[in-house]
Amino acid sequence: MAEPETLLHVEELHRSFDVSLPAIERLMRGKKRATLKAVDGISFTMRRGETFALVGESGCGKSTVARLVVGLYRPTSGRVVFAGQELARLKSRKAAAPLRRRLQMIFQDPYASLNPRWQVKRIIAEPLRTHRLVASEAALRQRVAELLLQVRLSPVDGDKFPHEFSGGQRQRISIARALASNPEFLVCDEPTSALDVSVQAQILNLMKDLQRQLGLTYLFISHNLAVIYQMSDRVGVMYLGRLVEIASAERLFAAPRHPYTQLLLDTIPSIEITGREREPVGGEVPNPINPPPGCSFHPRCPFAYERCRRERPELIDVGGTLVACHAVEEDRLPQARAYTEYET
Repeated sequence: MAEPETLLHVEELHRSFDVSLPAIERLMRGKKRATLKAVDGISFTMRRGETFALVGESGCGKSTVARLVVGLYRPTSGRVVFAGQELARLKSRKAAAPLRRRLQMIFQDPYASLNPRWQVKRIIAEPLRTHRLVASEAALRQRVAELLLQVRLSPVDGDKFPHEFSGGQRQRISIARALASNPEFLVCDEPTSALDVSVQAQILNLMKDLQRQLGLTYLFISHNLAVIYQMSDRVGVMYLGRLVEIASAERLFAAPRHPYTQLLLDTIPSIEITGREREPVGGEVPNPINPPPGCSFHPRCPFAYERCRRERPELIDVGGTLVACHAVEEDRLPQARAYTEYET
């Protein structure tokens, strides 16, 4: 059987933001320009039809990666190659339009991402009109009705406004809008974090069904590891703008290698470990404007030593897992427990 086609290739991606004080204030205070490295050289590939998840604490750069992939931000350096074409090379909107149509995004807050003054049918129809995917108004109305049914809403809901729906229904509308241009690739930026737990399960089941029916590829971003476990084929763990571990979901939850991954998985509630003493990792996430030298996790890592403080680790293959950790490379970590029984 042939290997699945590579659909997305991200190579040494960097994105920095100038967070300096205004020039006059800097001059008066004697301050220098300040740069925040939101994404600091990450690389990964995605195969057609898979779900690749990015997980990490707030501020680690997950959402910035999402916006770089869909072109809302331009990279400071590095490449985003989708279906063989580098997005940054598409200078004009006209040149980028055919590729952008194939690549859509579902945002975290469904209400904020929908125009409150537009009826739902107009919101969903906008991509169809923009990309000229229908030939007549009758075909447009029919396609909007089909999309509403596809996300398990009714065609009559098209006459309503976003404020008339619940949070879960609004997210269904956002998904319908994303599907309107017949995309192959969806970037899902915390698509269920603003929803109740019971509604989360409904939206996740809908997304899995749509993936099977339409052959979609998902870049799925979340801080909820239970959701990641249910949705993803592979997982990338981010810390302070860098990927510290990449593995299949099954392997990552069964045998987490990086100390930070172990810390994240240890935060998932489980009846099985009630009463078990846990070793909390001290310290706070470093300031991304002035990150520590070497491994950025070393100020919080109980296994750090001199090499960790001066040399930044690169991703290496350890038994099928890509991990950036000197302690793993030198086999200095104790065996981590498995995490295999979590459900959303």
